[in-house]
Amino acid sequence: MLERKAYTLFLRDVFLLALTTFGGAQAHIAHFHKVLVARRGYLTEEELMELNSLCQIIPGPTSTQTLTAIGFRLGGPNLAYLTLLIWMLPAVAFMTTAAILMSDIQEKSWSLQFTRFIQPMAVGIVAYGAYRISMRTVKTKTGIALMILAAVFSYIFQTPFVFPAILLCGGLVTALKYKNLPRNHHEKIVISWSNFALWAGVLIMAASLGGLTGFLPIRIFENFYRNGSLIFGGGQVLTPLLYTEFVEYKGYLTSNEFLSGYAVAQALPGPVFSFSSYIGSLAMREYGTGGEIVGALMAAFGIFLPGTFLIFFVIRFWEGLKSYRVVRASLEGITAASAGLVIAAAVIMFQPLENSVLNIAFTAGTFLLLAFTRIPSPVIISLGLLLGFLLK
Repeated sequence: MLERKAYTLFLRDVFLLALTTFGGAQAHIAHFHKVLVARRGYLTEEELMELNSLCQIIPGPTSTQTLTAIGFRLGGPNLAYLTLLIWMLPAVAFMTTAAILMSDIQEKSWSLQFTRFIQPMAVGIVAYGAYRISMRTVKTKTGIALMILAAVFSYIFQTPFVFPAILLCGGLVTALKYKNLPRNHHEKIVISWSNFALWAGVLIMAASLGGLTGFLPIRIFENFYRNGSLIFGGGQVLTPLLYTEFVEYKGYLTSNEFLSGYAVAQALPGPVFSFSSYIGSLAMREYGTGGEIVGALMAAFGIFLPGTFLIFFVIRFWEGLKSYRVVRASLEGITAASAGLVIAAAVIMFQPLENSVLNIAFTAGTFLLLAFTRIPSPVIISLGLLLGFLLK
């Protein structure tokens, strides 16, 4: 545990990370290691990687949960909640501003032609995310089969309710292979259910209030809280759920608006899950700027809170849980199914775009740049926006 006088230094480090950390969950962990392990010594490399492994098996934004778990280990729940707020708010503020600007442009009937290149580029980023996840995590014939089946089923049944079932089925299939893993000594598990009850209670209350009142901010919070409770694998896996539910199913924003916002999110530091605030803001555009800010905050807290509650719940008995082979075996299926969801998302998101040589070229070009060069996605997206302005 840190001394209280060290809390300010830790939170300052978190704020600097929020402003300078680009590249998604894997890149975030590298930054955490550089600042929190190597420079400050808040924890060891082994402790960082163990916390990151724990967060891999819990729904929610992996890098955000890892950083929050570090705050929890160093200073308990109070420091953990402050860590979450300071980490998420800069990116949420950026994405909320982007949504308000997008809404103003639409209201004034200005052309969105300057975004025409970053829309197919966003699809290229999603495709690269699918490639990276599959190459890193899908290494067996079972995993490949589950990835393909997950992609096919999520493409055929484009409804938000099918995704958790796909993830669950993937985990159950590979859990049956637990005997192939070495047996570990079982630690005694002592479970405190308070944070699980908090997670479930908020979910039930939000769903009940949203259904009874129809109040849009509460419904937005419930929608994102539910999605945040089901996502394994970070921002790339979040994309297909959000696209299916909020573009195709509820029509809160158009495909072009979604792709433009997703591209902007890739060019910003901090958690990719902050993209939720962009969607929440546009969902409330009819209520003016104040409504857009409310929608952004409800979406942001909805997407980030469930993973935080669950990490507080699991971290207390993690030592005992990770010794069970069934738990470790199920991860193969969950990650393979997650890769399949992202593959399907890339196809689904490309379909509304014009099937032109230019769009195909920008999608493929973005994929190739990310795969075979060291040019970061913020630079690629910025160049796409600049090119859009110059050729407008």
